[in-house]
Amino acid sequence: MPQLLDPNFARAVVLLIEHDEAGTFGLVLNRGTDLPVAQLCASLGIDWNGSDDRSVAWGGPVQPEHGWLLLGKGAPGSLEATDVIEGVRFSRSPDVLRECAEAPPEEFRVFLGYAGWGPGQLREELIQGAWLVAPASAEFVFEAPRESLWEAVVRGLGIDPATLVPTQGVN
Repeated sequence: MPQLLDPNFARAVVLLIEHDEAGTFGLVLNRGTDLPVAQLCASLGIDWNGSDDRSVAWGGPVQPEHGWLLLGKGAPGSLEATDVIEGVRFSRSPDVLRECAEAPPEEFRVFLGYAGWGPGQLREELIQGAWLVAPASAEFVFEAPRESLWEAVVRGLGIDPATLVPTQGVN
């Protein structure tokens, strides 16, 4: 929302992975980096057998030295991963990265960093009207172009992005 002044989250689309009394963990879906997955894998001693044009995504400002994975179609079900939403699984395992690098699945994203909130922090930001809440989908995670993802999510709620104004309240 417009009142969220943190430039890290301007027009950010965040997939919430974990949310409980200890806090919230999510990945920003619509920010990229210039770092190729191949280069990241090489720095970890992992052979990358995928496309050279696949790049690492920026998951958020917290712990940018740590990696996270989202897996969809084509990822072996035997991989150590947790279901997040239908068609999307999450992993933080280097072994999963190693296996996916060997034979990259059709739907597979690598992130560095994450978006995190302490206990109650996200709830307060929601009360302040700083975020819109939208249903998540595998299509948003793996198929939608990141440059237009925010607008697609907002329009999917039946909202014209040009009409958004700073306001208090739960969205």
